[in-house]
Amino acid sequence: MNTKSNNQVVKFKLDELLGIGMTFVVLGIALAYGLQIMGDTQDDIGKDDCAANTDTLTNYNTTSNLCYNSTGSTAPPGSGAFNGTANGMIGVEKIPQKLPTIATVVVAAIILGILVTYLYDRFR
Repeated sequence: MNTKSNNQVVKFKLDELLGIGMTFVVLGIALAYGLQIMGDTQDDIGKDDCAANTDTLTNYNTTSNLCYNSTGSTAPPGSGAFNGTANGMIGVEKIPQKLPTIATVVVAAIILGILVTYLYDRFR
């Protein structure tokens, strides 16, 4: 019985994964700067909201995100824009928390792809 072997050599290079790694780096940097910009925007909106108050709470504390006055009374800025930036920051800050899971899934998919390709060629 004459069997013809069709073995193909499949090569994977680690430098092909550079694009995936750079994607994670760029995503991390973009998210960090995005959160910083959103924080600055929230502070600006908070200052404007507190300054527009008709009561005595016309100053804004960037640490506590509250309007205050000289007697120590405080209250949160109540505009929709201020609340929107706060909620937006909470949503965006959840993405970097998921990056390790996303990276693990990507690496697992690459390893499974290599194994399936190797085993397919091996046992075909």
